[in-house]
Amino acid sequence: MIWHNAADFWAMGGYAVYVWGSVGVSVALLALEVLLTRWGRQQALDRVCEALQAGALVQSAGDAS
Repeated sequence: MIWHNAADFWAMGGYAVYVWGSVGVSVALLALEVLLTRWGRQQALDRVCEALQAGALVQSAGDAS
């Protein structure tokens, strides 16, 4: 497809709603994937830290007796 100006490019031959809508949905889903991955990683790290702290407390309680 040949575009003669920027307006033709953005119009995408009359399919702009479908093309740019698809691009928008794809970008939104990729951003959501990144956010959910970061959130899940932070939750996992928090659980590991809690488990390590709980293990340290149990170990120190065993040493005290």
